[in-house]
Amino acid sequence: MGTQIQEETFTLDEILAGIKQTNNLILWNDNFNTFEHVISCLIKYLDYNEPQSEMIAWTVHNDGKCTILEGTLTEVEVYRKILKQEGLTVTID
Repeated sequence: MGTQIQEETFTLDEILAGIKQTNNLILWNDNFNTFEHVISCLIKYLDYNEPQSEMIAWTVHNDGKCTILEGTLTEVEVYRKILKQEGLTVTID
């Protein structure tokens, strides 16, 4: 008896979805940074507008954290380093 091999095929979209990993940059609440500083950093570095930045700041204040960026590990790591230098508490998930 011979061994049967079953061939499985995938579309390009299925393959890319399987290898594309998205990472989240999380902004955490802390007792050090003011609303103004957080909002300023989000506008300056992540190109959020003022109302968006205010909403994120309130979400962080009320929920303890907020995802502020999704992307490749390289993309989010660049912004993590920048925002960390500004004193913000950020992690990658």
